[in-house]
Amino acid sequence: MTNRWKSIGLAALLAGLALSASYAEAAGVLTIGRREDSTTFDPIKTAQNIDNWVFSNVYDVLIRVDKTGTKLEPGLAESWTASDDGLTYTFKIRNAKFSDGSPLTAEDAAYSLLRIRDDPASLWSDSYKVIDTAAATDAHTLTIKLKNPSAPFLSTLALPNASVISKAGMEALGADAYAEKPVASGAFTVEEWRRGDRIILKKNPNFWQADRVKLDGVEWISVPDDNTRMLNVQAGELDAAIFVPFSRVEELKKDTNLNVDIDSSTREDHLLINHAHGALAKKEVRQALDLAIDKKAIVDAVTFRQGTVANSYIPKGALYYFADNLQRPYDPEKAKEMLVAAGASDLTLNYLIRAGDEVDEQTAVLVQQQLQKAGITANLQKVDPSQEWDMTVAGDYDISVNYWTNDILDPDQKTTFVLGHDSNNNYMTNYKNEAVKELVAKARLELDPKKRQEMYVDLQKMAKDDVNWIDLYYSPYINVSRKNIENFHQNPLGRFFLEDTVKN
Repeated sequence: MTNRWKSIGLAALLAGLALSASYAEAAGVLTIGRREDSTTFDPIKTAQNIDNWVFSNVYDVLIRVDKTGTKLEPGLAESWTASDDGLTYTFKIRNAKFSDGSPLTAEDAAYSLLRIRDDPASLWSDSYKVIDTAAATDAHTLTIKLKNPSAPFLSTLALPNASVISKAGMEALGADAYAEKPVASGAFTVEEWRRGDRIILKKNPNFWQADRVKLDGVEWISVPDDNTRMLNVQAGELDAAIFVPFSRVEELKKDTNLNVDIDSSTREDHLLINHAHGALAKKEVRQALDLAIDKKAIVDAVTFRQGTVANSYIPKGALYYFADNLQRPYDPEKAKEMLVAAGASDLTLNYLIRAGDEVDEQTAVLVQQQLQKAGITANLQKVDPSQEWDMTVAGDYDISVNYWTNDILDPDQKTTFVLGHDSNNNYMTNYKNEAVKELVAKARLELDPKKRQEMYVDLQKMAKDDVNWIDLYYSPYINVSRKNIENFHQNPLGRFFLEDTVKN
């Protein structure tokens, strides 16, 4: 899942400075501070962490990723079988209800999957076009037939955006109303959404695991300023906060009233390169850029050594990660020589930055200084977070730092988005390599794990040779909570298991 920011507005800032009295004063209601507000509760219409991390506890999926972030486990589908040819899957849907008390059936599951595949507004349709048919054989039996065998198929069913929604609810309310206050299939319901301020969730008594849920409710509160958000937790005005600045970790650890949770993640920060802009179309120029950036210095200065230098678009510890992938050394003199040979000795780049993001701004200054040593001029363009993403999508940049966290266990999703040509111009880079594109498609179909691993090793090597983007660093999730909060954690894919969180 990528970093996609939205405008916050004055209301959110005021909320961060003086948190208003609210439902959160009730016992058993967890208050969590975050930078920005959600954008939608319609799962198929977003690809943002700020949405998925909230509605992962409002919706449930057929198959879940476990707390370790390493294996699949039953969700709304209590069991499943696959035919010998890998084309037909049969799922047994457990006895469950939606938040309005109506039964959750195989028909709702089929409707949800066909909607993510076919709806023109779906951002995820490509991942589900492998589905030929999805139909309810009876109320508790879902049969899915694929167009061809697909190695990542079961993993894609655990994607939060493939959550099971109510067919009747969607048809009665309409997509816009459902996106504001949905019929829930998960642990919590949406009680109220105060745009720019907070989302108020209440325990869903009809959730099939309602006995597991200890909290009465959750409030996700927008506090865009990092330092204000940390002060709110220290003052007891928030129970917890996410996106702890690297610079505050050691200080917060010394506060005896707080827990600083450092959880394994699949986050990778990288420098996007727009291959469609001038000299950046040349591989040699992009390789020179890679040589001109000192990743270790960025890790030390910006992440306070919480991060580790990245050498692949597949994050360390994830499926098929290639530990021995090329990691170019920091060599500004060689970079300068390569630029001269490529006819780009006077290279000037527009570096797009999210204004107000401490880490983004610090990284930009370091990268600018490092590039200068190789004779490259980087003009820093700070823009409001609400503009930054739109400009990136429009290709109105030369270079820009972004991050990605995996949404599923299988590497196919990220590989398709960043190397496979067909998704947002390869994640806004305009990178194109027909051999890579062909291998991405083949890896999706290969069912032999050993052969498939070899394909992904080759893809990592090819991406690094081409410099589709510049891998910077991997880093953990860092969150803070009051001492009276237990089990406030994320798995490596980012999911919060708030159904297990306790407020004492």
